[in-house]
Amino acid sequence: MNPSDNHTADVSPAAVAKLLASGAVIVVDVREPEEWTAGHIDGAVLIPLGTLNPVTIATIDGSKPVVAVCRSGKRSARAAQILRAAGLTVHNMTGGMNDWVRVGLPVHTAPGTAGSLR
Repeated sequence: MNPSDNHTADVSPAAVAKLLASGAVIVVDVREPEEWTAGHIDGAVLIPLGTLNPVTIATIDGSKPVVAVCRSGKRSARAAQILRAAGLTVHNMTGGMNDWVRVGLPVHTAPGTAGSLR
């Protein structure tokens, strides 16, 4: 799937992993900092949903499609709406980090970090 073909498409964790590895997308994690610390997608950018505003949105490189990610897919669906309204091409990762972990994709954590993705 080419993520720029459909401005409202949901994408699976496996598709996001491939797209991120090829440099085709930017992943924006909209969870809270403590959730991020417990484990996140390597290469993702943290912008919690509650902080999405014109200033934080302006920090996102709009030259590539964006994939919004949260724990289950609900907050990221809301973030995708906000980011689309700001003019970005955005997709929601289905199932969030729960599905990312369930399908065995790698999670980045800081050494010695306690916490759980669930």
